[in-house]
Amino acid sequence: MNEKHEAYDTLVEAINGLRKQGYVEDFNLKEQCIECRSRDFILFHHEFEIDKYFRFEGASNPSDNSILYAISSKTSDHKGVLVNGYGIYSDEMSDEMMEKLGS
Repeated sequence: MNEKHEAYDTLVEAINGLRKQGYVEDFNLKEQCIECRSRDFILFHHEFEIDKYFRFEGASNPSDNSILYAISSKTSDHKGVLVNGYGIYSDEMSDEMMEKLGS
C-alpha cells in the first residue's frame, strides 16, 4: 500500500486539511480530559485515540510552538482537533494525559 505523507506549512493549513478529513470538533485540553464545548462532552485518556499529530515551531518566538493532534473517540463517532503548546508554554495536565499526548 502506498501511504501518502501529509505535510503542512502552517497550523491553519493543517487544521483546514484535517477538517476536510472529518476532524470537525474543536477539543480543549483540561487537566484530566479533553472537552468539546460545542457539543458539551468530554473524553478521558482511555476514550480517545491520537490518529496523527503535527508539530509547528515559531521562527522568531518560542511561544509560537504548538502541536496539532487529530483525535478520534473510541466511544462515539466524534473526530476533532486539539492544539496545544509545548515546552515551557505547555498546559498543565495529569500524568495519564501527558503520557497519552506524548508530552
